[in-house]
Amino acid sequence: MNEKTFRILEFDKIIKMLSDRAVSNLGKKMCLELMPSSNIREVIERLDETKESYEIVLKWGSLPLEGVKDISETVRRANMGFVLNPGELLKVADVLRVTKRLKTFFSDGAKRENYPIINEIIEGLIYIKHLQDDIERVVISEEEISDRASEKLYSIRRAIKDKNLRIKEKLQSMLHGYSKYLQDPIITMRNGRYVIPVRAEFKGSVPGLVHDQSSSGSTLFIEPMPVVELNNEIKELELKEKAEIERILSELSEKVSQNADELNYDNENIAYLDFLMAKAKFGLDFECSIPEVNDKGIINFKRARHPLIDKDKVVPIDIRLGQNYKALVITGPNTGGKTVTLKTTGLLTLMAMSGLAIPCNDGSQVSTFEKIYADIGDEQSIEQNLSTFSSHMKNIINIVNDVNEKSLVLVDELGAGTDPVEGAALAMSLLEYFYDKGAKLVATTHYSEIKVFAMEKQGFENASVEFDVETLRPTYRLLIGIPGKSNALEISKRLGLDEHIIEKARGFISKDVAKFEDVIQALQNKTMLVERELDEIDRIKREAQELKKDYSERKYKLDLQREKEIKKAQEEARRILRQAKEEADAIVRELNELRKKAVDAASIKEAEEARRKLNERITKTQSNDDEMVMRAGMQPVEEVKIGEEVFVSTVQAKGTVLTMPDSKGEVQVQIGVMKLNVPLNKLLREEKSKKEAAKLGTTKIIKEKAQNISSTIDLRGQTIDEAMYNLDKYLDDAYLSGINKITIIHGKGTGALREGIQRELRNHPYVKSFRIGDFNEGGSGVTVVELK
Repeated sequence: MNEKTFRILEFDKIIKMLSDRAVSNLGKKMCLELMPSSNIREVIERLDETKESYEIVLKWGSLPLEGVKDISETVRRANMGFVLNPGELLKVADVLRVTKRLKTFFSDGAKRENYPIINEIIEGLIYIKHLQDDIERVVISEEEISDRASEKLYSIRRAIKDKNLRIKEKLQSMLHGYSKYLQDPIITMRNGRYVIPVRAEFKGSVPGLVHDQSSSGSTLFIEPMPVVELNNEIKELELKEKAEIERILSELSEKVSQNADELNYDNENIAYLDFLMAKAKFGLDFECSIPEVNDKGIINFKRARHPLIDKDKVVPIDIRLGQNYKALVITGPNTGGKTVTLKTTGLLTLMAMSGLAIPCNDGSQVSTFEKIYADIGDEQSIEQNLSTFSSHMKNIINIVNDVNEKSLVLVDELGAGTDPVEGAALAMSLLEYFYDKGAKLVATTHYSEIKVFAMEKQGFENASVEFDVETLRPTYRLLIGIPGKSNALEISKRLGLDEHIIEKARGFISKDVAKFEDVIQALQNKTMLVERELDEIDRIKREAQELKKDYSERKYKLDLQREKEIKKAQEEARRILRQAKEEADAIVRELNELRKKAVDAASIKEAEEARRKLNERITKTQSNDDEMVMRAGMQPVEEVKIGEEVFVSTVQAKGTVLTMPDSKGEVQVQIGVMKLNVPLNKLLREEKSKKEAAKLGTTKIIKEKAQNISSTIDLRGQTIDEAMYNLDKYLDDAYLSGINKITIIHGKGTGALREGIQRELRNHPYVKSFRIGDFNEGGSGVTVVELK
């Protein structure tokens, strides 16, 4: 790359806008020093960094970099033995404070897994806690040191306060005695010493040292002799205070010097994070995307937008080069759109090679180049007395001497500024030369001969900028595959030129040329129609994709919520059944105990009391039990047969009918060793067809699960919420299929995923036990689970 290319393509303006988004001076410096790289690996790494940074800015606004300072000069001074001032020490504390915030911000396991590049930088930062604590304990502000910085400093400052108080008290008492000699009864200071304002004519009446006088000379500021000694003592204490502060600052400066390498490392890497955040903010502000990168010269910019044109006015264009053709020739009148296409192609390529996101739609492609040459605009040199043609040709010669197959050449109005016949011939020769050298080429021209040349030459493709004859303005949309039409006669007609003159001009144009221009016009019209239809299709497609994405997200959330509700309902049902069973078992045990005893009146009363308690429990849980039974596919019993198996909804258990309904409509049913009288409407029966279907369905499901379910599940790379959702489903399938032992692969990582999984396993109803894998099973990267 050369400086001229950067200037022509205005790359320096992009770099300036980038640096404006950094918060630290060193981060801004890194932005200003950013240069494109032709190494594809380096470019991919840079773009990967930008992608992670972009996602962080989207989710959290930025990394917590507030207050970061550049301390490289401060650390250098400390290393040289200089005593740092409080302001410099506060900058060091700021950097350490930012280091701590960054480490805390990235302590979340999900962030560390999802953003490995940023995590590696932050994890490498060195937090020196004791140094931060020492600085914050000593330094209050850029001008103030804490009294508690040392015991000696505290003692000195306390002594100074005491001396000041004594002087003020002494002077206050003297004000009354000297009141008739004073200009005002006040105590003030001159040259750091306490004085009183005495009228000049009473100078001899107040013995002491004169330190100053008023501008009029009518007032003298005198330090009375009784306080001179006290003022001297304060001065001595102030010197001791200054020496002690110097010692404290020197000690802290030495600590900074001792940790110089660590501080420089933190300083550099925090600035680099600031630089990455600046890249991300730039990409977000200009609605950029991360392109795919190749080194084969293939460019495919989808709806590319020049970043220096107002985003409300810029027209997105599609630019393709290097796949089916290596040279793109843009023809047509001079309307400005062709130059914008050239600059957009070159600038976006430079940005991507610098690791910046580019203002294009997702799926765009960009290539790395060793060199990018640009000859765009009027480069006429008055100093060298060169014409426009000569100036351009000098640039072209420099390109010709240096171009190769790893070059991108951007040339505006090739061959212009001289005789049209010779200019067109020279342009075609140069185009062929660049093509034979293997360079990728985008060139603009208004010569009609070059349109035909590009149509006939293998590896070349025509393009034009759409022009609306009705409005006499370009639309700036690039039409690839269609050569440009001059539209000179149509424009002149619209502007009001006499029709006779226009018709006369048409007569001067050869029939072949006129026919060729008409074909171009027809192609342009059809292309415009197709482009509009494609735009509409693209809009509908984007809307459909957005709807699909929205639907998928909602469906996922609903499925997740449904699973949670089902699980919650199942747990509640199990709890109710478990509680009812426990109470029923307790009552049955009590009844059995009564049966073993002698059957007397007291025993009968106890039995009746037990039956009453059971009936109360039955009534209490009746509604919940009925609902659960009905969900299971049961239906009410209208008639019964003795010996028939029924389901008693009140106790959620199966029993055998012993009697037909009595006058109260109750049936005696035996459940285990217990006999109960149950209302007929509390008995349910499972339909045979449903029972058989359920049996067959369950058998089929179990068989399918047993055949398809794996004894291993891999949850690596998933967030904790995703892993818990997938694990719960897998445990259901594994339990249903009859697997006794499963292996969960979660990886070692930070350990957050492993802890979340094991926390879930501790409370899961299907899990009998679990353990970390043995050495030959994967060690701490897996958990082996035994199911019930």
